Amino acid sequence: MVQDIPSSITATIDLLSRQNYVCGRDLGTVAYLALRLGKPLFLEGEAGVGKTEIAKALAGALGRPLIRLQCYEGLDASSAIYEWNFAAQMIAIRAAEVAGDTDRTALQTQLFSDAFLIRRPLLQALEPHPSGAPVLLIDEIDRTDEPFEAFLLELLSDYQVTIPEIGTITAETPPIVILTSNRTREVHDALKRRCLYHWVDYPSFARELEIVSNRVPQASARLSAEVVAFVQGLRDQDLFKAPGIAESIDWARCLVALDAVALSPDVVNDTLGALLKYQDDIARIAGAETTRLLDEAKGRLAAVG
Repeated sequence: MVQDIPSSITATIDLLSRQNYVCGRDLGTVAYLALRLGKPLFLEGEAGVGKTEIAKALAGALGRPLIRLQCYEGLDASSAIYEWNFAAQMIAIRAAEVAGDTDRTALQTQLFSDAFLIRRPLLQALEPHPSGAPVLLIDEIDRTDEPFEAFLLELLSDYQVTIPEIGTITAETPPIVILTSNRTREVHDALKRRCLYHWVDYPSFARELEIVSNRVPQASARLSAEVVAFVQGLRDQDLFKAPGIAESIDWARCLVALDAVALSPDVVNDTLGALLKYQDDIARIAGAETTRLLDEAKGRLAAVG
C-alpha cells in the first residue's frame, strides 16, 4: 500500500523503524528533507554501515518499488538506460524476409518500437508505476568513472533521457533517488551539489545494540551485547577492513545458529570469517588477541552494568 511522504522528522524515523531500520535524528532529518524537497540523497560512508538498507527501508515503508542500479567500473549510460533486444530483432527480420515484406521503413519502425526495447534501471525509474514514483538506488557510484557521473548530472537535473530511435522520455513524477558511495574515490562536487549529503558513520554502542537486537531477535540480550562490544573493539584495531553493521548482524546470526548464548575465545576464533574478510586481518586477531579483545569487551560491559 502506497504511503504519503511523512510530515515530520519524527514521522520519518518512525516510518523507517517499522522496517527495522534504526537511525538517529541526523540521518532521519536528511531523509525527511530529501523526501519533502524532492532532492536526491547522497550517502557516503564505510561499507556495511547501512547506506543501501535505507533505500530498501524507504521503499518498503512508502510502498514504492525499489529499482537498483549497481554501479561498476566501465558502466556507461546506454547500459544503465536501455538496450535493444537484438536477438528478437533478428528473428523479426527473418520473419519479414520469409513473408516477403519489403517495406523497409515499416520494418525499421517495427524493429525500434517499444516491443523490442529492454528497459534498464534508469529508464524503469522514469516511467510511471501504479504504486507511485519508485525509489531509485544508484549504489556505489564511486565505482564508475567521470563520463557516467556527467551523464547523471543531466538525469538528476531534468529527470529525462533521450532514446534516438524513440525520442525523449521524461518522468511524470521524479523518482526518490538515493546514491551511495564507499569513498573508494572522490565523487565530483558537481554531482554532490545536486544532492543532500550525509556521512553514515559507525553507530554508537546503544544504537548498534538496538539494530542487532531488532535484526536478530533470536539472540539473547547477553549475546547481542557481547557481539556489539567485541565488534566495536575490533574497529579500533589496525585492520585492512573493519567490520560494519552488516557483519555484526551476520555474526550474531551465525552464533545463534551455533546455539551460542555467550562469547568465548573458541567460539570467536571459529567464527571470525563472519566478521573479517581478509586473511591478514583474521591472522592478526586470532588466538591470544581474540582473548584480549574479548576480555576488554566484557570489561566494558561490566563497567556499564
